[in-house]
Amino acid sequence: MATIKQENIGLLHEKLNVTIAKQDYLPAFEKALKDYSKKANIPGFRKGQVPAGLIKKMYGTSVFTDEILRTVDRELIKFLEDSKLDIFAQPLPVEMDMRNLNMNNPEDYTFTFEVGMKPEFILPDLSKGKFTRYKVLVTDEMVTNEIARLQSRYGTIKDLDTVASEENVLNVAFSETDENANEKEDGIRKDNSLLVKYFSEEFRKELIGKHINDFVVLQLNKAFDEKEREWLIEDLGLKKNDGSDDTDAGEKHFKMVIAKIGLLEKKELTEEFFNGLYPGKEIKTESDFRNQIMNEIQAHWDAQGRNQIHDQIYHELIDNTEIKFPESFLKKWMRTQGEKVKSEEDIEKEFPSFLNQLKWTLITDKIIHENKIEVKKDELRDFAKQQLLGYMGMQGIKESSTGSEEDWVKNYIDKMMSDRKYIDDAYQRIQTQKLFEWSEQQLNPEEKAINAEDFAKLQEEHHHHH
Repeated sequence: MATIKQENIGLLHEKLNVTIAKQDYLPAFEKALKDYSKKANIPGFRKGQVPAGLIKKMYGTSVFTDEILRTVDRELIKFLEDSKLDIFAQPLPVEMDMRNLNMNNPEDYTFTFEVGMKPEFILPDLSKGKFTRYKVLVTDEMVTNEIARLQSRYGTIKDLDTVASEENVLNVAFSETDENANEKEDGIRKDNSLLVKYFSEEFRKELIGKHINDFVVLQLNKAFDEKEREWLIEDLGLKKNDGSDDTDAGEKHFKMVIAKIGLLEKKELTEEFFNGLYPGKEIKTESDFRNQIMNEIQAHWDAQGRNQIHDQIYHELIDNTEIKFPESFLKKWMRTQGEKVKSEEDIEKEFPSFLNQLKWTLITDKIIHENKIEVKKDELRDFAKQQLLGYMGMQGIKESSTGSEEDWVKNYIDKMMSDRKYIDDAYQRIQTQKLFEWSEQQLNPEEKAINAEDFAKLQEEHHHHH
């Protein structure tokens, strides 16, 4: 009869010695040989009439090893289930010389495994933590700028023959030259579209009055102010101090040919424009339109505020939950993962990040289990439907006369629901969102109004800190 002895060999690190007796595996070994004898198709013998001795000689060693390992695996799984050991990953077998397994001299065998035990730990009380819920204030200027952006985005370009104002749009072709305006054979060439007002105020004077196919020779640091110049240097594939002649990229010379001149005619603020952007909303006046834009901007910043407080929750849980790990076992386990064995150097380099991720997994598992956070099938279907709406930029989906989803929508969702990878990903995302929503309800945060610029700086500082 098989026996298993458990022995502690370190912090949350246990060794399991699995001993199997002959009677545990011999009957299965002998039965397997008989099955081989019945199925074997060997020249010179009728099927099912191959001598047992020949079968044993040909297949015995591998069948013997397989049955022993199968028996060990079965006994180990049963032990783990009966003892309810809460372990990380899978038991790691301690290497054993399989040449010691002799079918001609069967005996008791002991196999050794190492396991890492999951730790007990206490979560911090979120209601006692210090949290700040930021509320970004939406200004009239933000609404006006967004409306102007939408008017430009949906406006039309009127073709012109001559550059007449800083609002003109120029389609241009850049080609790199030397200081004498001779094009370089291996120089940079790039088409672009620029508003005249993107050029420096002094350089704009040289553009006014130019016609299609006219050109100017320029240096980036003289033709553009810093913000636009940095953007254009990147667009041209340059980096500062990256010129072949070791000069600053801004000092390079370019010939800029004007291929097309246009004037952006912004969309007028009419009821037709409002309904085109928001079908079904029945927005009739500019005031209603501004309110709609303001609500959308506020919803955007409210979502950013939620993300920010979720980040605070994450750090509160990670930084203030003390968890001990079987580090020796986990490093051994890491070494066996992947196509090739990892070096000690790689493991030491990856271990802190791995441990942090494992810590978060334990914390979330505990919260989910203790608070019975579940994801229902209907929520998965609705998630797939909302993704479809987002992909197609639709405000809603018409229902059929029976009140159900249109067939093509239902077929799409059914297809997604049969995709195991998609379901696993959707389940994880919904569950994580529910976990943070539960966590938010535990907080007693300080409410703080903030302008968009300061909030963006706060996020940027946090990003750099990490």
